[in-house]
Amino acid sequence: MRRTGTTRRGALTATGALALGAVLTGCGDDDESQGRSGPVRTGAEAVRVEKALRTAAARTAALTLAHYDLAAEAHPALAEGLAPLRTAVQEHTEALSAGARKAAAPPATGPVSADARAAVKELAAAERRRADAHAEALLTAEPELARLLASVAAAAAVHAYLLTELAKETSS
Repeated sequence: MRRTGTTRRGALTATGALALGAVLTGCGDDDESQGRSGPVRTGAEAVRVEKALRTAAARTAALTLAHYDLAAEAHPALAEGLAPLRTAVQEHTEALSAGARKAAAPPATGPVSADARAAVKELAAAERRRADAHAEALLTAEPELARLLASVAAAAAVHAYLLTELAKETSS
């Protein structure tokens, strides 16, 4: 008998399809013939805007990374399960930091819930905020950075889903 409802495989497939659509949307080389939405930027201005977007995106990812660290410290039993997601967020932070200004380390995200399930839900909310921030930033980014932001936003959305599922399985 087949299970109904949303499955992890279905959610990952849908997220991947959305990310692929976002990437393919930015892949056209006929920007001049159809006209680009948004202002035309000079080379120096485009570099400045890209650095600002990368700095903001890297800071958002670093804040989420700090949240993972706090949750793992507060709930050592969760550390092993969170490690692969934390590693991916760290890699996203490094990829987004390439070419960005060196920003100060973000402040701690605040206290983590004493309840393990609530702490995982807080992490899922942080990942949703990260996905939303990256998706919003890609609207003003140049195509290459937009593709990176779309990929990272899709990964953050998958992390949020996986953390939501983990929260259901976590005992209080």
